[in-house]
Amino acid sequence: MLNIVALNGRLTADPELRYTQSNIPVTTFTLAVDRNFSRQGTEKVTDFINIVAWRQTAEFVSRYFHKGQLVAVQGSLQVRSYTDKDGNNRRVYEVVADQVHFAEAKRDGYGDSAQPSYNSAPSQEAPSFSSVDAGDFEEIQGADDDLPF
Repeated sequence: MLNIVALNGRLTADPELRYTQSNIPVTTFTLAVDRNFSRQGTEKVTDFINIVAWRQTAEFVSRYFHKGQLVAVQGSLQVRSYTDKDGNNRRVYEVVADQVHFAEAKRDGYGDSAQPSYNSAPSQEAPSFSSVDAGDFEEIQGADDDLPF
């Protein structure tokens, strides 16, 4: 069986970390995901999809993601059934997140100072590509028959 969901959307609110009675971290959040198509002359339709994340993923999401951020989620679809307080049978469809990723560059004002970031500035130890010229390379001589593939 195959049950894989991949979504890219914006958080509708800040995720809030909670704990089960067994002290397992869990967070739920909603992604606003635009549909890929719209009829000519109409606005795009947005679906609001409930996501649940557990354990380390829940802690990661609650620490680094905020309302309005573009997020990529990979997980599986889960359907739960229950009876509400009025005796009506209800179903809940949600995505259980296996992986949650940043889907846009960090904007000012997001997160705390401990937020992981990518530093694109070259370090002192790494050579700069601008310092490499064509004279630094040489053509490898030999027959193509010597290749093992």
